[in-house]
Amino acid sequence: MLPPGKLRNDVLREVIFPNLGVEDAKVIYGPREGFDSAVLEYDDENYLVIATDPTLGVPAEAFGFFTYHFASSDVAVFGARPRWLVVDFLLPPGTRKEFLRKAMEDLKGECERYKTAVIGGHTGVYPPISEPTATTTAMGLVRKGELKLPIARPGDRIIVTNKVALEFAVSSAYFRAEGLRKVLTSGEIEELRSLYRLETVLPDALIAKPFVRGMHDATEGGLTALHEIADNSGVGFRVYGERLELNPLVRKVLDFYRLEPWSVSSTGTLIAITPPENADSLIAELNRNGIRAFKLGEFTERKERILVEGSEERPFPEFEGDPYVELY
Repeated sequence: MLPPGKLRNDVLREVIFPNLGVEDAKVIYGPREGFDSAVLEYDDENYLVIATDPTLGVPAEAFGFFTYHFASSDVAVFGARPRWLVVDFLLPPGTRKEFLRKAMEDLKGECERYKTAVIGGHTGVYPPISEPTATTTAMGLVRKGELKLPIARPGDRIIVTNKVALEFAVSSAYFRAEGLRKVLTSGEIEELRSLYRLETVLPDALIAKPFVRGMHDATEGGLTALHEIADNSGVGFRVYGERLELNPLVRKVLDFYRLEPWSVSSTGTLIAITPPENADSLIAELNRNGIRAFKLGEFTERKERILVEGSEERPFPEFEGDPYVELY
């Protein structure tokens, strides 16, 4: 039986990747572990970047926001501004028109913010659907010399924005508020709920693009995405636990659930693969735009994946399951 959440890479290799249809010379990068977008030949100067993502299990008030940002973030980390969207809304019986109107108005607002057009899709109400679900395909163009891939070289710095585990904490504030009242005040719970708008790497990636070699959104599995980057790059990495910056409210939530931050769903957390000479400039530019970022570690020629905690070292945690899935 398949476990809940994103399929593990061994299942992708066994079931998905061998059944992808015909080869096409226009496909520059197709389905691949650690690649959340496809890259197609568009013209002599540009690639077309395409990503698709579902939206479900999110707060009703945030549904339209995430319908835009989940897929659009994956396009942005490849260096492209999301230009076109195709959106499917699959709604359960009993859905009120006001819900759909709010979702569409919020989607429109994000499209206007980032100059994106919705060019098609499908909308319907179906009895088998138990909760509102959207599937968004985002597309954007990037000049061929500006494509960003999640590939690292030895010595590249690991720059991370300080939204690690935020997705898990915000969802807890919505779906497990009563339990959190043991450690958070009502005001702190409301503050956490308001932070859902930070669960996007789109603005981060557009700012970071000139400084980085590649980027990745730490979604389900959080910072264990570093393993996929290392696998695709033939490198190792060292991460320094004392450098990790967490929102204080997020820290309280993790402590309450007795969770480490490394494998917790962290949508909106940008992992920037940055040449060492660009690291300080990238952090400064993000900070100038109100986005906190820090150096978490570096990629290494040695293949080991190490977490340094004080004077001790241990293997960096693997993705074995995301607490967010259990929470949902």
